[in-house]
Amino acid sequence: MKKIIPFFLLAALMAASCKNKQKPDDVQKGFVLSDKMLSTTQTAVAALEPVRNELSFYGKITADNNKMIEVFPVVGGNVTKVYVELGDYVKKGQLLATIQSTEVAGFEKDLDDARNDVLVARNNLKVTQEMYEGKLNADRDVVEAKSQLDKAESQLHRIQETYKIYNIRSGATYEVRSPISGFVIQKSINDDMLLRSDKTDNIFDIAEIDDVWAIANVNESDINQVKLGIDASVTTLSYPDKVFSGKVDKIFNVIDPVTKAMNVRIKLNNTDYLLKPEMRANILMSYAENQQMIAVPSDAVIFDKSKNYVMIFKDRHNIETRQVEVFRQVGKTTYISSGLQAGEKVMTTNQLLVYDALND
Repeated sequence: MKKIIPFFLLAALMAASCKNKQKPDDVQKGFVLSDKMLSTTQTAVAALEPVRNELSFYGKITADNNKMIEVFPVVGGNVTKVYVELGDYVKKGQLLATIQSTEVAGFEKDLDDARNDVLVARNNLKVTQEMYEGKLNADRDVVEAKSQLDKAESQLHRIQETYKIYNIRSGATYEVRSPISGFVIQKSINDDMLLRSDKTDNIFDIAEIDDVWAIANVNESDINQVKLGIDASVTTLSYPDKVFSGKVDKIFNVIDPVTKAMNVRIKLNNTDYLLKPEMRANILMSYAENQQMIAVPSDAVIFDKSKNYVMIFKDRHNIETRQVEVFRQVGKTTYISSGLQAGEKVMTTNQLLVYDALND
């Protein structure tokens, strides 16, 4: 018996040793990010932020009315030449068109008459002064002659100023010149057109479009949410991937009887002239509400099986799939109502790959 007992003890020890050697092979290893995936993984820290809301409207791009000039013909006549086309950029004082007019011919006659009157009045004053020196007339005659010369010179000066204002040239020609530098956004004149002297319509609109307006049509139900100074982003059909940012700087407190909407203005910088007047625009206005909530980048949220998830990143060995409740998504930010705490890190790249690896 003494020999048998040690044999059983030895066998038991050998069996235990073999079992311990097999145990590591039976243990399942957890998910670990590879070095390559770890180098391309980005995270964001969940933070408590004021909740923002977003409103969407349709509208259009218009020129800044404060930087737009309507050009009217001051005389009637025959349009001899138009030098610009719609959409052309013109400089201040640039010649736009010439009009030959009988009215201008009348101005020329007035100018000639005024010059002759000045010449006659000047000669009359000279003669009167010589006669006064020779004791052949009285002092009042000299005063009267000076008065006549002053009147004639005043009339000549008035007509010369009229020439400058109307850009009148010899040959009964009236020159239409641009009052500002900008683009021709409206043109209703062509060569050989006959303009009536009583025409009240403008023939050109010149606008500076370094700054333009986006006019949004705000429905009655949204009027109480639109305030001065709130952020606005504008996109157009021509540049769907480009966002133009501005702020609401004017609320027109009038309801259009046709559209039942109120106009709201957003001023936009347009130094590259990408935005053109009358372009259609999609306008998003955003503002902060009186509440705070956990916010994460929208890229971090995974929608699967009618639920929302985020991947909580602690280290390459410790990544957790967490279900969350989404309150609202505004642009690139998503607000979480439950399931996430401030300070936790969420994956914003490679999150779909890790989610599939952990949940398949």
